[in-house]
Amino acid sequence: MQKKLRVGILGAGLIAQLEHIPNILHLNDLYELVGIADASASVRNFFKNRQLPVYETPHQLLNQAEPDAVFVCSPDCYHADMIIDALKAGCHVFTEKPICYTLEDVARIKHARDASGKILQVGYMKRFDPAYLQLRDMLPTDGSTLRMVSVEVSDPDSMPYREHQGELAFANDIPQAQRDEFRTRQHQQVAHALNGQPDENSFRGFTGAYCSSLVHDVNLVHGLLKKMNVATVGIESATFFANGDGGQATVRLDKQTSLWQMMHLTLPKVAEYHERVTLYFDEAIYHLEFPSPWLNHFPTRLRVLTSNGHHFQKTEHRASYKEAFVEEIKYFWETIVNNSTPLNTLEDAERDTKLLVAMGRTALTNEIRQI
Repeated sequence: MQKKLRVGILGAGLIAQLEHIPNILHLNDLYELVGIADASASVRNFFKNRQLPVYETPHQLLNQAEPDAVFVCSPDCYHADMIIDALKAGCHVFTEKPICYTLEDVARIKHARDASGKILQVGYMKRFDPAYLQLRDMLPTDGSTLRMVSVEVSDPDSMPYREHQGELAFANDIPQAQRDEFRTRQHQQVAHALNGQPDENSFRGFTGAYCSSLVHDVNLVHGLLKKMNVATVGIESATFFANGDGGQATVRLDKQTSLWQMMHLTLPKVAEYHERVTLYFDEAIYHLEFPSPWLNHFPTRLRVLTSNGHHFQKTEHRASYKEAFVEEIKYFWETIVNNSTPLNTLEDAERDTKLLVAMGRTALTNEIRQI
């Protein structure tokens, strides 16, 4: 009989309600949900009415529910402390992205992980997308003919894609003192990460466009570059725009032969999600087109464009209908019971954080050259 893990949820916002909690309950041969901790009484009552155990604080859950593992789904600025507390309590940890804002917090987490000997996996679900995996397997181990990587995202957020999911609970009853503490904590961490005090638009651009959205693309592109033995050299340019709803950056790749451009823009009045990652080689073009992450089992499109002389060919692949959010937590279970290395490690998240921080610092000091 396979081992069933006792798991707890720390923070029950949208990602927990729409993905992790339903998926854990569905995978009831792998997991037993022993507690949901959230600061909102209305959120706790929502789950209590569904006969699920609830706790007011993460410490109560860790001390009373005795989980084998926890899912950290709290606001980003609480990730580091909750991860460390869970590791010290003897729990394996699955944490949502970004793991944190600062490299100093990464170092604190690394120390706690190494001391605990527990598994820590970061929630980059796109690395488990079947089309992404197929593209990774297609790519050469020598990326010398790579010329450009392009990432383009326009996002209406979850608004058009969550209505069919049923009733949700929103934390509208958090006391003002806790809201103020959250805002102070988040601003302090961002200012420390960027080595400067950002204005409100830059703050929104770093926490939103960069650390909430492009962090996924940074991670998946890093995975593809690793397959091709291509490294990043430095930041060519970076900026926040659209009053903080947009973020852009250009990264120089090694040997000065290729660039990596990325852009994210929130468009809440346009009910259409667009995310495309394109790799341009001398001999081929690869397109990955992702659906909204809130639409489960919608396949990502992988298109490959090649030519033989004047003969042009476009091939579209549909790898499978497997859901990346489900696959990543099945993999988390496997790493724990087999004591194996997770796919998305703390070191991967550290590399992603290092790039995002460098992008943010460049954007903060960006000066426009007059024409």
